[in-house]
Amino acid sequence: MPNAITVDDWLDVLDDEYLSGFVANGGAAVKLAVATEPERHRLAHSLAERCAQSGYLFVTVDARSCRAHMPQDIFYVLASRIDWRSRARHRVLELAAARGFNVNVQGTGNIAEAIAEANRLTPQTVLLELRPELERKVLADSRMARDFRMAMFHLCIAEWSASGEQYRGQPLLDWLTGVNPRIGNVRAFSVHTTINRTTARYFIESALYWVGHTGTTGTVLLFDNSRVTVPRNPRDGNRYYTKAMAIDHYELLREFVDDTDRLQATLIIVATSHDFIDDDAPRGWRSYDALRTRVMDDVRDRHHVNPVAALVRLGTGSQRTP
Repeated sequence: MPNAITVDDWLDVLDDEYLSGFVANGGAAVKLAVATEPERHRLAHSLAERCAQSGYLFVTVDARSCRAHMPQDIFYVLASRIDWRSRARHRVLELAAARGFNVNVQGTGNIAEAIAEANRLTPQTVLLELRPELERKVLADSRMARDFRMAMFHLCIAEWSASGEQYRGQPLLDWLTGVNPRIGNVRAFSVHTTINRTTARYFIESALYWVGHTGTTGTVLLFDNSRVTVPRNPRDGNRYYTKAMAIDHYELLREFVDDTDRLQATLIIVATSHDFIDDDAPRGWRSYDALRTRVMDDVRDRHHVNPVAALVRLGTGSQRTP
């Protein structure tokens, strides 16, 4: 394919230009990759391996099964991949270490008792020391949405009482992952916002920030939206997108592109089909110019690839320019 770059060459560029520094230091970017289905599978497999090696949370969202035009569904996919309890424990231990406590503790039980035992103190002493820190560093962190940080605060508190009995933070986990999204189940934790089409983007931003500050380098979100470009319903059991749904999805992508400064330590890769850039395709980028004009090539060289462009074409053609 002319003016294309191989999957491995492009991933090398992403490693060099983004994952090894920019994203790891808190930056964010959105990239689109046009590829055939085998290339998209190769991209997902190779990217998962690289993320595992470099400490990134890797999340895939497939428009065949997830409603790609509904931001709350994207959040639920992301939330289902996050180990919320281990991240809450990490934050508690991090704050305890900053206060001079020995945090060389093992297990998943009551974290206050574990820290107390490691420091020859009473659990009450540990709680009195750490609760104000949690209030300052979690509950008052305005870089997260109000109800999200309230949920994170209570998940941290829940680890103080974790034992063989029922986990007190389970209603929050069910709410975050969409298992039980009813807001009435989490009002006891002072959470009052439903995760829906209007609010989900703020929860996505908050979750990405939380992941990047609780023991992980950052997040790589691979979004395969090739299903969105299918013009006729093949009735194969996968999701089908009407033109209105496709436009809603493209608007969501446009919002991510425009709001990268609100994302923390995140690389979003949209893997799409060649129909996306086909000007004659009914579900292509021509149906939503606001996205097309943000990712199209202003100047396109016929022989050389710009591997850091917003949109690249993956294939077996020309290699990246030295």
